[in-house]
Parts: sequence; C-alpha cells; structure tokens
Amino acid sequence: MSDTEKKLGYEYEEGARYVAYVSSYTQTKDQKYGIRIYDVDMEKGYLYEKKQIEITNSSYVTISHNRKFLYSITDLGVESFRILPDGDLQFLNRASINGMRGSHLSTDYEDEFLFVSGYHDGKITVLRLNEDGSVGEITDELFLKGLGSIAERNFRPHVQCVKMTRDNKYLCAADLGMDHVNVYSLNRKTGRIKQCAILHSELESAPRHMKFSKDGHYLYVVHELKNKIDVYFYYERDGAPDFEKIQSISTLDDKNSKGSAASALNFSSDFKYLISSNAGNNSVVIYSIDPDNGFLTKILCLPISGEYPKDAALFPDDRHLVSLNHESNTMTFFKVDLEKGLLIMSGKEISIPKPNVIIFHKLSDVTE
Repeated sequence: MSDTEKKLGYEYEEGARYVAYVSSYTQTKDQKYGIRIYDVDMEKGYLYEKKQIEITNSSYVTISHNRKFLYSITDLGVESFRILPDGDLQFLNRASINGMRGSHLSTDYEDEFLFVSGYHDGKITVLRLNEDGSVGEITDELFLKGLGSIAERNFRPHVQCVKMTRDNKYLCAADLGMDHVNVYSLNRKTGRIKQCAILHSELESAPRHMKFSKDGHYLYVVHELKNKIDVYFYYERDGAPDFEKIQSISTLDDKNSKGSAASALNFSSDFKYLISSNAGNNSVVIYSIDPDNGFLTKILCLPISGEYPKDAALFPDDRHLVSLNHESNTMTFFKVDLEKGLLIMSGKEISIPKPNVIIFHKLSDVTE
C-alpha cells in the first residue's frame, strides 16, 4: 500500500476511533434525517447512533480523498459538509445539479471536481470543488443518449455510478440502462468531459457499480440483472485508455440463483477482499483478490437476515460485517472469518428507514 493511501486512512489502525456515516431515504413527513452518524465499536462489531443530520433522500454519500469533507445526494442537488474532529458534520453549502435527483457521486483524486450520476434522467454532472470543500459551479452536463433492449427498465440511459481511474485521467460511467460503461477524458482546466472509450457489457446485464483496485490496474464492475462481476485490466496506451476483460464471476451460489439483483461493491480495508450483495436471495458474497492478476475467488455467499441488502461492508478490522437491508429497514451484523469463509450473526439488528450506503471513517485522519 502506498504512503498516500496510508496517509488518507485506507489502512486499518488498531486502537483508532472510527465513526460510520449511513445514508437513507426520507420518504415520509416524519422522516427528515437522511444521514446518521454512528460510533463504531470495533471489538463488538456494532454501531451506536450519536447524531442525525437533516437532509432529504440521501441516495449516496462519499468522502473526499483528503478525508476532510463529506458530500451527499439530496433532492435539491448535492450538499457538502466539513468533517469535524469528533466525526460530526458541519454543513457547508448546497448546489444544484440542474436535473433530477442523482444516484451516485464521487470526487476525483485531487478533490477538484465532484461527479454526479443521474439514474432517472441519464445525466452526468461535473461540478468544481472549492478549496474550503464547498461545491462550486457546474462545469459540464452530459445527457446520455441511446435505445436499449426495451426489456423492463433497460430501454434508455440510466447512469448508476461514476468513478475516476486512479491515475486521475478518465471518468468511468456505468450506464445500467444501456448495458455499458462509458469512459471520458477530463479537461482539468475547463472541467469538461469527452467520451474516448466504451466497455460493452452483456445484453440486459445492467452494470450498477464500479471499484478500482488499490494499484489502479483492475476495474471491477458488478451487474445488477445478471448477478456477475466483470474484471478488467486497465492501462493507458498511446495516450488513450485501454480496458481488457479478464474475468467474469457470479455473485450467487448455483443453488439459489433465480430472481436476484446484485448491489454495490466494497473493498476490505487492506484491499485484499471484495464484497457485494444480492437482493432476492438476500445474501452477501465475499471474494479474495489475487494480488498478481486481480482475479476474484469466491470464499463465501451467505444470507444476511434482511430484505434487499443494498450495501454490505466489512468493518475496518475485517473481522465484522454490516448489511444495510433496504426493504426490511434494518442493519444486521456478523462476525467474519475470511480465512475459513464463515459468517456468523452477532448483535441485534438496528432499525433504520431505507438505508442506502455506509462509509467508515477514521477520526485520526481529520486535520484542521
């Protein structure tokens, strides 16, 4: 792991204090707190709520790479927060994305731009970030075009996820509706993007979420409808991005493979394991990652005691796991033995309305 990654807090530090940020929908008048902050008990593998943040329908949250700011989707666009030393969030500003509510957001690796994907309107929005962490002006807006398979929802663009390559040169956008990942070059002066490549997925597979390996050479794309992960080897050749598909692997066990939809991706804190989950059969799947070639090997696929696990993540110590169960309005907790492939439920479930995503954050990373 690089010195930069250690500095930014990607490596687990025993004895350090952590908080977790959980985003959720606010679908009734009584629900107005779209982000909850939890203290993390690493020994018990459990979360204790410490504060609720008022925000509407937080579809997704992300933390800047300098670990100082948190950004969230909201009905009115995006909101920015400063992360305080105790993990609390201080509101900075709200910015419009000039479109329908987004589904995912991320920053580039220099924290100069914020990218927002639009599932509902098939749009990519690029916004400039200010030095104080607040969100600035829109620098580019791109509505994707095309006609898909006209099967269920796969008939027009639905941009589900946007993620920069780790060399900070290209923006990848997973279009769930059109069954491909678009790749764009980023002009850092103007903040505008230009398409330069496309990764075609299997018809009606619905690419949903993406993660790059810690060295940036491997791209993992999970497909919602086909319940599989495609692995690509990424490199730059003659000033252009090149992605070579090297593996496809199921997110399910063969015994229980009908009526399921794969969800988000997360790494373990040491980047040696990849985690996903499946709605329908309501399971979590964990893979080991071969450090030499990026290949995935499934080590477990087990039930999570909830409905529609929209996100599942290992605790920073990689000894516990939490599942965010969107339809049963719960979070469930498990002890994990990655070497033996074991998952054992531990602690009582926590009630939370329509949870979407969880991020663990090490408090010692925050500097003034």
